[in-house]
Amino acid sequence: MAIQHAVLALLARGPSYGYELKSAFEAAVGPQWGPLNIGHLYQILDRLSRDGLVVAERQPQPVKPDRVVYEITADGRGELDSWLTAPSPRSGGFRDDFFLKVTAAARSGRADTVRTVLANQRGHLMRELRNLDGLRRQADDPVVRLLLSAAGRHVEADLAFVDDAEAALLADGGATLTGLAAGSAAPPAAGSGPSGEGAGPARAAG
Repeated sequence: MAIQHAVLALLARGPSYGYELKSAFEAAVGPQWGPLNIGHLYQILDRLSRDGLVVAERQPQPVKPDRVVYEITADGRGELDSWLTAPSPRSGGFRDDFFLKVTAAARSGRADTVRTVLANQRGHLMRELRNLDGLRRQADDPVVRLLLSAAGRHVEADLAFVDDAEAALLADGGATLTGLAAGSAAPPAAGSGPSGEGAGPARAAG
């Protein structure tokens, strides 16, 4: 779990408490991640404490309520080292909302639907790419700039997929979409059909 290990990495620099960890995390990863929910953070800290990876100490304060300070344990440092030295697989595979949207649009057989889906996604990705580029230019932290650059490369890869989908589904005047709508992986070959010499599976079965 990436955030769990990121919290361990922050605690490896020294003991800290919830809101301080939240600020440190957001400063470390930059704006492309978004704000860290404090309730989620405390759930992570509770889990780390139950697993013996951190210890919690309640510290009284003169005016404010007691503050709980967390410190990484030896087991926590071992877990952090194991995470850092292991490769990171793609977390979600290729299960993604846009891929399912392209699948649905393609199998509808409607070229205008496919064009709309691809054009809307391309516009969204171009705006996202411009936003990331602006954030990268404003960032002072070299690691944050690096992360923003990596996020931009992911967007560029998504744009390349949009281009690939357009070429695969729309370049042949709709024949591929017709085949997909009919339940075939490919459009019917020229001259094939019940009366042609190259009859398809239906004729062969009969």
